[in-house]
Amino acid sequence: MFQRFMRAIKSMFGGLISSMEDPKLILEQNIRELNDQIPQMNENIATVKANMLMLQKEQKRNEKNIQDLTNKVKSAIQADRDDLAEGYALQLEKAKESHAHTQEQLEFAEKAYEKALKVKKVFMKEKDKKIQQAKEALRASERSEWQAKIADTLEQFEVGGIDQTHDEMITRLNERTAKNEARMEIALDSIDTETMEIEANAEKLRAKSLVEQFKMDMGEKSGSINMDEEEPAKEDGSKTVGSKNKEKSSS
Repeated sequence: MFQRFMRAIKSMFGGLISSMEDPKLILEQNIRELNDQIPQMNENIATVKANMLMLQKEQKRNEKNIQDLTNKVKSAIQADRDDLAEGYALQLEKAKESHAHTQEQLEFAEKAYEKALKVKKVFMKEKDKKIQQAKEALRASERSEWQAKIADTLEQFEVGGIDQTHDEMITRLNERTAKNEARMEIALDSIDTETMEIEANAEKLRAKSLVEQFKMDMGEKSGSINMDEEEPAKEDGSKTVGSKNKEKSSS
């Protein structure tokens, strides 16, 4: 009974949370969080590397200390100072134990550093993949929002009666145009266009005959003018001939 009650509570709150979630905003937040994790990861890797470098330096000091203690033990033995050799030997033993312990820590630190680098490499690859997927989903969401706006506009055309009124107004204008064209044809048919054409042709013929009459008059006038010009020329010629004969007789 209690489990059923808990499932009912989870279903109610789960549905409420799901309705409040905006996938677009959540994906954008995921991208920011993935990018924000990089500095923290670099800091962790730097801490691991620093610990490894510190252990490497400590190991070098231990190795130098072991070498120095070994030389002191040998020198004390050669000098027949077993008491000093025993003291150096105890220090050498502790130095070797410290060296072994530091070596274990160093190996662990080196493995941790290598693992951290691998984890970062995998994380960066997965991060880039997830960010790319998120960006593609966001672009698809933007396209779908634009398509939804276009769909809403088309639906408003139909729902708001725009399509109906648009087609109706076009039909009315076409009908009005056809009606006016028909009225013009009827008006032209009612006029005696044949008589008008005959009268127009008669006017053309009359105008043509007038032009021909003008041409004839202009031709007669030009002929009379030429005859008047020739008579003085003949008189001048006769006078010339008479004068020449008079000159011959006198000679």
